[in-house]
Amino acid sequence: MGWLLPTVIKLRGYSVARKLDRAAERPLETQRSVLLDLIARNADTAFGRDHRFKLIRSETDYRRQVPIRDYEGIRPYVDRIIQGEDAVLTASAPQMLNTTSGTTGDPKYIPVTAETLSNSGAFALQWLYRALKDHPSLLAHAFAAIVSRAIEGRMPSGLPYGSASGMLYQRIPRAVRSAYAIPYLASEIRNYDQRYFVAARLALAARVSYIGTPNPSTLIRLAETGASCAEQIIGAIHDGRLGIELPEQPDVAAQLEAGLSPDPARARDLEHAAGRAGTLRPLECWPDLALIGCWLGGSVGTQARRLKEFYGDVPIRDLGYLASEGHFTIPHEDHTAAGILALHSGYFEFIPEEAVDEPEPPVLSCHQLELGRRYAVLLTTAGGLYRYDIHDIVQVTGSYRQAPLLAFIRKGRDMTSITGEKMHVNHLLLALEQIKQRYDVSLVDHFRLVADVEESRYHLYAEFKSEVSHELLRDEVLPDLDAVLAEVNVEYGEKRRSRRLAPLILHLMQPGWAEREYQRTAAAGKRDTQYKWQILCAESRAEDIGAIVHTIELSEERAE
Repeated sequence: MGWLLPTVIKLRGYSVARKLDRAAERPLETQRSVLLDLIARNADTAFGRDHRFKLIRSETDYRRQVPIRDYEGIRPYVDRIIQGEDAVLTASAPQMLNTTSGTTGDPKYIPVTAETLSNSGAFALQWLYRALKDHPSLLAHAFAAIVSRAIEGRMPSGLPYGSASGMLYQRIPRAVRSAYAIPYLASEIRNYDQRYFVAARLALAARVSYIGTPNPSTLIRLAETGASCAEQIIGAIHDGRLGIELPEQPDVAAQLEAGLSPDPARARDLEHAAGRAGTLRPLECWPDLALIGCWLGGSVGTQARRLKEFYGDVPIRDLGYLASEGHFTIPHEDHTAAGILALHSGYFEFIPEEAVDEPEPPVLSCHQLELGRRYAVLLTTAGGLYRYDIHDIVQVTGSYRQAPLLAFIRKGRDMTSITGEKMHVNHLLLALEQIKQRYDVSLVDHFRLVADVEESRYHLYAEFKSEVSHELLRDEVLPDLDAVLAEVNVEYGEKRRSRRLAPLILHLMQPGWAEREYQRTAAAGKRDTQYKWQILCAESRAEDIGAIVHTIELSEERAE
């Protein structure tokens, strides 16, 4: 790759990193300035007028004028944006809408403005700058990044929706794009199996010194695809072919193949690597790999630990606490989920974890956080989110100068996530209601969905009021439930199609299973008014496992 790109990143990244370093010396003043600037710039929006932004002079005013809300609280405003109305949440017009799964079954559409894209670009630059300081050979060769499609569709007003990360990837300067092992066009392949094959084929053809994508499960799937399709990939690299047909997108296949040329030498190197290891693994194929970038926090941290099996002892650096709503921390060390609070990318408030369900919880600013404690996060961003409850829990792991270091721990309130699908209780309730309408099956009032991080799948524990044919459950009900979950939770659907999530498992429970749990809690002294059945769990319980009478697995073939 030469010296030019690393030099440019060092020069430009220094000023961005220095800006955060200065802000970290005075986080209170920085955050107050960010808030008041956002309020002033958006005072004449519909939201600003509804909440009297022009009267806000302090953080106290802001908290008094603007209530805490989640996405359903801003959905009416976003709907007005979708219909083409101007200046609804922000004075600057949204460039696009970032899509993610909503708790009601309808997707969430997060407005993305020019400023939020600029913030994301500055985040990526600063991440590379700090990583390059610790890993000087990071950009010595090609880098492989995997992103989602930039544009998935357009609203009636013409406003595009899709992935902001994909759009940002498209907009990276040509000098940087020349180092891509996987061009953006590969992200446009709609079939997941074909997309992973193409990504593996293109990446393995290059000498890669850095690879990154948020979900480690994506990196595992990429490595598994390379191993299972080794002969096909090596042959394609030798001949300069794509190595796969894309019958639904022949134009994409033609454009990708036009940029390829035969490379017998690289094919021989891969054959030797596969011979030494017995399979085609990144560990042997990319001896120059200097760093892996992916999430290390929350449930995906378990999957990140599996990367050693495929990539060896290559250092791993978290990509930061980021979501469809924005980028919120800047990691500056390897092998930790913690990062510096991105003080310029928005205004942040925090609620102690133990107080999240209180009617009027205490709300803290970043300088008031305590080491080791966990907090729910409220966001105010340049994209038009104001005191937005993202339903995430973070932990303070230390400090960087005077700014907190935060690590993502888990989704909060009635939500789990194995690999980014953000499953909410409402998703399960909506799906089960459709299943009840389609089939003559009668569940008891209580059932439980458990996230299995190790196996990357969900287990549904259910007690039926009457006998139900196991064949009906296996052949029709369970495949249909899996499909409906994919409809009501778009990210679950994406992870299932890409096979980063395995199919559902159904456990039929002993009669009286739910009642026995109630009796146990009553015996422990919990009052009736305090008892709450947990529909969604982050881990299995011994009592549940012991009450299973029959298990029905859904194979990938039946799921399809």
